[in-house]
Amino acid sequence: MDNRAEVREFLMSRRAHVTPHAAGLTAGANRRVEGLRRSEVAALAGVSVEYYAKLERGAIAGASASVLDAVSTALQLDDAERAHLLDLARAADGIPSSGRSRRRATKPGAPRASLQWALSSITDAVAFVRDPRQNLLATNELGRAFYSPVIGDGGRTPNLARFQFLDPVAHDFYPDWDLFAEMCVAIMRAEAGRDPHDKGLQDLVGELSTRSETFRRLWAAHDVRTHGAGTKRFHHPVVGELTLAYEELAITAEPGNVLMIYTAEPASPSAERLGLLASWAAEQPQSLRTYDDTIG
Repeated sequence: MDNRAEVREFLMSRRAHVTPHAAGLTAGANRRVEGLRRSEVAALAGVSVEYYAKLERGAIAGASASVLDAVSTALQLDDAERAHLLDLARAADGIPSSGRSRRRATKPGAPRASLQWALSSITDAVAFVRDPRQNLLATNELGRAFYSPVIGDGGRTPNLARFQFLDPVAHDFYPDWDLFAEMCVAIMRAEAGRDPHDKGLQDLVGELSTRSETFRRLWAAHDVRTHGAGTKRFHHPVVGELTLAYEELAITAEPGNVLMIYTAEPASPSAERLGLLASWAAEQPQSLRTYDDTIG
């Protein structure tokens, strides 16, 4: 991915999102753009128009933290967007982000035994490990049952982004499909900023851009976000509607990989259905309850 192009398009897209009214400015009568002008961003950030124009052309290498913070404030960036801009600046300076080493485009390996033990100890919630390329690396038993539409026959490492954009079943599994699609791409865009040399992620973006018009449109929007915490709705083919709360936890032993845990509110209909799914999973043949041995 071209860092200068990423910086240019990100800053331009954020500038277009901020109206003069939102920035406390008075819009002129013959204004041709809905968002801010470069000169207005420069004034709000306290830098020269020439310097901001240089940044927006993608020449961000060497920009100080104070300047990046001022530009972020002028563009009203949220926390995820600020972090993304800093990641793009670090990449321009040749500084690895988040302590990660460069990733090679290799197939995911089997999870560490201790990690799988930890996942298996979680019995009342959906728990799984996801990498920055949206690969589903490992799950607990309930997670395998929950993501059975994604895992399929286990012939290929399950990938949440491929399922989202290339499998028609995703529209049934995700009642809020459009929202999930936006979230998926925004998370991938943030990951690309953190590790622009991840060949596997680049290949995935190329594949989805070729095969999905929706993905192309969302990728071009340059929206970024982190997962964090929240609630999501699902429609599982076995137990029906589920509303689950999620928490994302970083795996410090594997920078970039995260542990996701989905839980239901106690005593809610979703909790009852999640319990039914756990019972259904326990009744399935062992050959249908694991796919970890196929990864690699």
